[in-house]
Amino acid sequence: MVNLKELAVREDSLCGGHRACTGCGAPIIVRQVLLASKDPVVITSATGCLEVVTTIFPYTAWKVPFLHNAFENSAATCSGIEAAYQSLKRQGKIKADHINFVAFGGDGGTYDIGFQSLSGAMERGHDMLYVCYNNEAYMNTGVQRSSATPMGAATTTAPPGKLRAGKTQFSKNLTEIMVAHGLPYIAQSAVGFWRDLTSKAEKAFNIRGPKFINALQPCQLGWGYDPALTPEMGRLAAETCIWPLYEVENGVYKLNYRPKEKKPVTEFFKPQSRFRHLLRPGNEAVVATIQKEVDRRWEALLKNCEEKIA
Repeated sequence: MVNLKELAVREDSLCGGHRACTGCGAPIIVRQVLLASKDPVVITSATGCLEVVTTIFPYTAWKVPFLHNAFENSAATCSGIEAAYQSLKRQGKIKADHINFVAFGGDGGTYDIGFQSLSGAMERGHDMLYVCYNNEAYMNTGVQRSSATPMGAATTTAPPGKLRAGKTQFSKNLTEIMVAHGLPYIAQSAVGFWRDLTSKAEKAFNIRGPKFINALQPCQLGWGYDPALTPEMGRLAAETCIWPLYEVENGVYKLNYRPKEKKPVTEFFKPQSRFRHLLRPGNEAVVATIQKEVDRRWEALLKNCEEKIA
């Protein structure tokens, strides 16, 4: 179990001075995940916000080995490095007892263009952790919709108007798709729950084989909220059950956070400009449809966790 005093004295793998937006959740996720590793780490990162803000040539914000790869192959690159390490270790050319290999990707490079790479690496069983910092759109290239974008959200490629109220499809449930891969460990967390995320990363690092963590990363630029509210946005996502916190270890589900009072989805919408149109008269049916789907997914999760539905 993570100990705050111990974490406080560990060296940070990501230094300050990077170029992330004010209130960006990506560096928070990176720091909290990597602080959980007691062993050396090697990082790969798909093209995206995280790579752009931390590695603008000739500078780097990384204090650990870091490899930038193409948009679509963070998992494949990481799996190749891990395979090379295992080979060199068998040959006696590397003396390190263990190295944690971590691949980072945004939702675009994970849910969409990088899904084939991710699925392949997980199916092959590489000893690595894949972390999706999920900001629910292609934020780095202009806030286009992705399959992680929630229904009703406004993006540049799914704008609200007379014919539709933002994106018309529900988001893909990638965490459950990873469960279907039969991995030893899958988890879902969010910015605003540091102990939850760090504990899950620590557990993942102590398990051999492929692991996956889907971390909700509020984006003040694409979501349109006060940058000071980043942690609060993650907490609101959990309190409305839009983004539940849970883990699946060897096929066994465990709910990590159950709100004392389940808030309506509109409480999550209110601080964000991407949902502003949904709160205007005429879009009540869309909000009701979103609420119904959130409730359905929440109840299905409770059933998997063998929790009683309140």
